[in-house]
Amino acid sequence: MDFLGVVINYILNLGAPVFVPFIMLLAGLVVRMKFRDAASAAITLGVAFVGMSMLIGFMVDAIGVAAQTMMNRTGLELSIVDGGWTTMANISWAWPYAFAMFPLQVGVNIVMLMLNKTNTFNADLWNVWGKIFTAFIVVSVTTPLFGPVWSLVLAFLVAAFQIIMELNAGDIHQHRIEKLTGIPGVTCTHRMVFFGAIYYPFDLLLRKIPVCNKPMDASALRAKVGVFAENHIIGFILGILFGVIAGYSVAKTLMLGVQASTALVLFPMISKLFMQALSPISEAISDYMNKKFSGRKLFVGIDWPFMGGASEIWFAIIVAIPFTLLWALILPGNKILPFAGIINIALIVPAYLVTRGNTLRMVILSIIGVPFFLFVGTQFAPMITDLGLATKAITIPAGQLISNSSIDAPVFTYAFSFLFKFLEGNFIPLVFALWWGCGYFFYSRELRRESNLAQQEAEQQEKAQQA
Repeated sequence: MDFLGVVINYILNLGAPVFVPFIMLLAGLVVRMKFRDAASAAITLGVAFVGMSMLIGFMVDAIGVAAQTMMNRTGLELSIVDGGWTTMANISWAWPYAFAMFPLQVGVNIVMLMLNKTNTFNADLWNVWGKIFTAFIVVSVTTPLFGPVWSLVLAFLVAAFQIIMELNAGDIHQHRIEKLTGIPGVTCTHRMVFFGAIYYPFDLLLRKIPVCNKPMDASALRAKVGVFAENHIIGFILGILFGVIAGYSVAKTLMLGVQASTALVLFPMISKLFMQALSPISEAISDYMNKKFSGRKLFVGIDWPFMGGASEIWFAIIVAIPFTLLWALILPGNKILPFAGIINIALIVPAYLVTRGNTLRMVILSIIGVPFFLFVGTQFAPMITDLGLATKAITIPAGQLISNSSIDAPVFTYAFSFLFKFLEGNFIPLVFALWWGCGYFFYSRELRRESNLAQQEAEQQEKAQQA
């Protein structure tokens, strides 16, 4: 078992840019792709992941530091350090039962495919740490209530539920994701899309406001304001604004403007690599499934970066930063200082999917969504710190708390890991669980109707062509 743990640890330490392409290479070979084609697609996917990671790191180094400077100028001290998602992943993998999550995720996926309860093959095995994270929070919360054995059972039941919901989310989002990205047969199985259930009721209200319901994606904005809606111009303007607010010198402000402009120009270029890598693999899997299961189409579920070419996402991410800092200052009970998670992908990607890329509604929803992330990050801090200290996965100074201001799917994770707190008189997690469940039901109904309507139209067009 120790040997297996060492091997798995070694593979995981290679990171998503190696691990995910390796899984996709195996998937391509299983569906009878030529080795050269599968290898080429897998390596291109690795290049895309590295490129996206480099750009995000570039943005954090430039804009994140400016955000930190803004916060320092307020003079307010918040006690919880924001370690970002990488710190959470390291701590999660150090949990003693972490490796049991691999067979659970794969097993659940296979059973659901065989029973025709999903059409999604979740290739995003590297992000199994998200289920591990949920499980260890469940154990931390429920051990005082039920003891170590039953708390562990509950932890894996909640993790299994999360696995099922990720597959379901992959199914229902696939059509909309394909329309937005142009990449066929691919969907997102990352838990961050769960937050769309929280956004959905707010978005329904925003759709009733005329100005919020007009076309406002990147192409529509370019048609209205011309060059001022181009990525390089938007990035430069936002960078200049950040530099001014942070109190930078003229030279440093101009450099930040160019850096932000560079990031927004390069993101769509990197996104094209995802399309280049994923299209041949998804087509091969679809062809294979059509042969094995007549009329059945299989989707490949992966992490969010293949959607990273959308200018709307990066515009909303940057605009959300000052509002994140403002909420951190005024939100009652917040103790987390946003820094490593200041580029909050999990805040914006669900808004992008819910609004179909409407930039104005994305920004409004992100402003509404920030407090959920800060609240959950504050609630989880003691447990995350305790596990980090117990496993020695990271070095934490004595008396210091650590957490993350951008925990993926904060409402879902908090609601279902803290659910049994109602036995102690805390009903907030139960209310959040009901809110999320209702939102997810109606949001998924809209997505399914949209997908079914598109399928019917495609069938009618096909019949008309045959006639």
